[in-house]
Amino acid sequence: MGRGGSAEWQRPERQWRRTVAGVPYLWLLVFFLAPFAIVLRISFADPLIGQPPFTPLHDEAQGLQLTADNYRFLTEDDLYWVSYLKSMRIALVATLLCLLIGYPMAYGIARARPVWRNVLLLLVMLPFWTSFLLRVYAWMGMLSGQGVVNKALLALGLVDQPVQILYTDFAVCLGIVYTYLPFMILPLYAVLERLDGDLLDAAADLGGGPRQAFLDITLPLSAPGVVAGSMLVFIPALGEFVIPSLLGGLDTLMIGRTLYDEFFINRDWPLASAVASVLVLILVLPIVVFQRVSQLGREAAR
Repeated sequence: MGRGGSAEWQRPERQWRRTVAGVPYLWLLVFFLAPFAIVLRISFADPLIGQPPFTPLHDEAQGLQLTADNYRFLTEDDLYWVSYLKSMRIALVATLLCLLIGYPMAYGIARARPVWRNVLLLLVMLPFWTSFLLRVYAWMGMLSGQGVVNKALLALGLVDQPVQILYTDFAVCLGIVYTYLPFMILPLYAVLERLDGDLLDAAADLGGGPRQAFLDITLPLSAPGVVAGSMLVFIPALGEFVIPSLLGGLDTLMIGRTLYDEFFINRDWPLASAVASVLVLILVLPIVVFQRVSQLGREAAR
């Protein structure tokens, strides 16, 4: 019965593993790949005044109808490339600021006494208990000419008159950092909390100071948390629409706002779909490259 019984026992286990692994892929297929395929198909159509506002994929008289004019227009009009580049710049700056602020906070929470960790984590997640839109509106009041920030600057004598903070790139970056900072802290905390303290003790016994131990042990071992947190901040920040619309001015034209205008104001769904498809490629390609490089690194380490 040895091998036969073992094979019979392993077969249901393999089927169960395939089922469990297949559920996320089914979810991605239904809620990501299928909608993206629809958007990609619309991006190769022509705009049309009607319902739906784009030409059909197949015509009985002319057959398959596909056009690359929408993608060609993206390369010819500077508005879209400016929006892409500005979105990437603001998203990168916000991600870096979240990392610089979030890493010490996550490190401090991970090194705090166990009785205080849950309290500190609760404080990090506390903003999620309030509506996202309400929090952004609160920042509009705080950054306005008569807001708390300008009143504090005037009271401290740092400025002679209210400073224009609201409707600037700085306000947008500040709003993104405030909103997505917990997404940086939590993955970093999850990695730093599992860090073996004996490694730091061994480094100290070997003559390594706290700075050297951090650079040689803590920082490399926390790299997965840094990458995960950066992805969780950069990806939504790149396509952010609400924060630039409320805190940014007319010059703060990020790609999320451009995409909204094309869909709902200009009613040019094919062009908007092309903008969205390029945005998805910008987000997906770095993730694929990073995973491939990580896989090659793990294989080389073996």
